[in-house]
Amino acid sequence: MKQHSKTFRAGRVLAALALGLTAAAGARAADPVVLKVAHFLPATSSAQINLIQPWCDRIAQESGQRMVCQIYPAMQLGGTPAQLFDQAQDGVADIVWTVPTYAAGRFVKSEVFELPWIAVKAEAGSQALWEYVHKFALDEFKGVHPIFMHLHDGALFHFSGKHPRTLEDLKGLKIRAATRFNARTIEALGAVPVQMPLPAVPDALSKGVVDGVTVPWESAPAIKLAEIASYHFDVPEGAPRLSNTIFLFGMNQARYDSLPPELKKVIDDNSGLKASAWAGRVGFDEVIPKFKAQAKAAGNQFYDMPDAEYRRFVEATRGVSQEWIAAVDARGGKGAELLAVARNMVKSHASGR
Repeated sequence: MKQHSKTFRAGRVLAALALGLTAAAGARAADPVVLKVAHFLPATSSAQINLIQPWCDRIAQESGQRMVCQIYPAMQLGGTPAQLFDQAQDGVADIVWTVPTYAAGRFVKSEVFELPWIAVKAEAGSQALWEYVHKFALDEFKGVHPIFMHLHDGALFHFSGKHPRTLEDLKGLKIRAATRFNARTIEALGAVPVQMPLPAVPDALSKGVVDGVTVPWESAPAIKLAEIASYHFDVPEGAPRLSNTIFLFGMNQARYDSLPPELKKVIDDNSGLKASAWAGRVGFDEVIPKFKAQAKAAGNQFYDMPDAEYRRFVEATRGVSQEWIAAVDARGGKGAELLAVARNMVKSHASGR
């Protein structure tokens, strides 16, 4: 009888242990997939408020909270903005929002969208970028699964103490550039390019390291543009701007591949051409009036160059596109054909075809 009692108690202990393990396993299964999302701007930036956070909110809702984001702004995972693509590739972050061409020379075919005078609207340009990369340049993004890609609304000049109006007025001025072809465009105009990522801009302009900067209106809140610049020098209304920058919202490929099919579908449903169009539209095209109004409220001056001067600027930078063509040709590509294709894609998406 005593032996039977011991056996019964042991059975109850084992049953309790098994029940506990099952409950623990169930709790683990219910834990959401947490995606580490990294970028280089402050949490108050337009990019986080209008793009990154809304995208994260959607995937949380559509997955029934089974997949959520943990956002790390302002390089909180360490490193520099130029290293963000590698952080996604290596799994330091699960997802990054970044300018891949901050790492110069690695995305040569994709750089076509950073040549001067490419796009008028970010929405059409972003669709063209997505389509072009997936047809001609996806090999440049190995190890990272693109979710969406986009351009910004086009860079224009912003100055603190200078008021240029002509090509000659730019000669010798030190002007911030984002990427190497942004820099070559500035150089072709007779100015001195100083290449730096966006977070370095406020300090550089306020301390006189540069006389002016090239950034889109979308970047205004991230760098307090209305406060640090007093003069904004733009192209004629409706014309393609001086330069652009390509952006990637991309996921570590192995992390994407590891997701169960139903969660992978949530990512896929919020990826691609439509997501890229959305990023260009809500992240850039739609915020321009608000941020220009803030600069006007600060008492800043605005100048749009006349058409004749614009044509001089375009002519002065023709060699920049030729440099890119030569760089692509040197790698066995067909630069002239790719440039023509990129421009046609922008026009096609702008016309809604």
